[in-house]
Amino acid sequence: MPNSAVPAVLDHIDATLDAARERLFALLRIPGVSAQPNHDADCAASAMWLSNELEAIGFAVDVLPTAGHPVLLARMAGPAGAPHLLYYGHYDVQPAEPLELWTHPPFDPQLVDGPRGKRIVARGAVDDKGQAMMIVAALRAWREAHGSIPVGCTVLIEGEEEIGSLNLEPFLEQYKDRLGADVAVISDTTMWDIDTPALTTRLRGLTFLEVTLRGPSRDLHSGMYGGSALNPLNALARILGELHDDQGRIRLPGFYDGVREISPAQAAQWEGLRFDEGAYLHAIGLAAPAGEADRPALQRLWSRPTADINGLWGGYTGVGAKTVIASEASAKISFRLVPDQDPQEVAQQFRRFVTERLPKGASAAFQILAAGPGIAINEESVFMRAAAAVLEEEFSRAPVMMGCGGSIPVVESLQRILGIDSVLMGFGLDDDQPHSPNEKFELRCLHRGIRSHARLIGRLAGLG
Repeated sequence: MPNSAVPAVLDHIDATLDAARERLFALLRIPGVSAQPNHDADCAASAMWLSNELEAIGFAVDVLPTAGHPVLLARMAGPAGAPHLLYYGHYDVQPAEPLELWTHPPFDPQLVDGPRGKRIVARGAVDDKGQAMMIVAALRAWREAHGSIPVGCTVLIEGEEEIGSLNLEPFLEQYKDRLGADVAVISDTTMWDIDTPALTTRLRGLTFLEVTLRGPSRDLHSGMYGGSALNPLNALARILGELHDDQGRIRLPGFYDGVREISPAQAAQWEGLRFDEGAYLHAIGLAAPAGEADRPALQRLWSRPTADINGLWGGYTGVGAKTVIASEASAKISFRLVPDQDPQEVAQQFRRFVTERLPKGASAAFQILAAGPGIAINEESVFMRAAAAVLEEEFSRAPVMMGCGGSIPVVESLQRILGIDSVLMGFGLDDDQPHSPNEKFELRCLHRGIRSHARLIGRLAGLG
């Protein structure tokens, strides 16, 4: 029985943890920054390094081209009747700048002391090389401990997640016949805290737009034209200042029509987590919360939509004075959405909101930069119940069923294109600083993540 085989796999993981860490360090040394063309060869090298790792444990592996960075696709058939798992991860990382804020070079991984034990510091340590390598290490441990893996596995690791996965959906369409599976398993999320595991059950979607408001035909001298000529920066700032009412609600007509209330049981569970919003904000230099004034903190973060100005520009922003009325002003706006909100409809609501408030003589142009729906994952599926059980075994406490304020677009893509639901079982922490200098991954999280993935393989194999 696969479950009876698990203890030997866990013992093997414990005995070979140093070797697993060294393999992760080797991958972390490859600066696969997908956003910077001078690192294109490093992205390809990251894919090839992972290809060699998976081939060494018996996978048939292809590194397949896309219009951007390559995708690694590895497959191993399982025993007859066993479930087939699709593992997703990404090998690309964010740029490391500003380099001067790192305590060590970002692509020279270090094992350093922290308040909770040893931690790995490097770009990509937690997002997502460390979490992807947990999966590879768990597969390796099964193969080395027992000679085989008791489930079927497909491993898909892409190289463009940090730049929006532009070529992932065409890849899923092209290779649909090679990607069949019973469930997808993704580790790119967080735990509740270092001692409390979590399964992510909600993801917010996104509508991300750019708006440009145009006025005079050219930039103007503010002394000669100020008081007579329309100032697009003034006009756009005024319009965007009306996005929220005094209670923090978003004022787009119809915006909340698709927003469902969470169940009383879910609300009670989140309230029972006793989230300390004061400490959460204090850590980033703030003293008071924003958002909908009548909502608890975790609802505002996980189950309520948002609107944020992400950038606002126009005119002269260089050193010194240039008294100019700009001919145009632009802004980037993101709406984080919850399940059942239509991203395209929200874009149209914003377009109408701005257009109805344009002053005479102004025009506006809009560009949708990203759009994807929010996701709710069925907590009662056989795969989610299995994941919850193995996390409770590993941590001796039940996992938190938590939301995520951000988006993981691949979850929706896998469901829509392949018909595959996902289990989001991550082992990062809120203070890991992904995308920031001194990104880190606690060694304890790496270790327990490998063990949890190994347990999940055994549990799912036992389902038949």
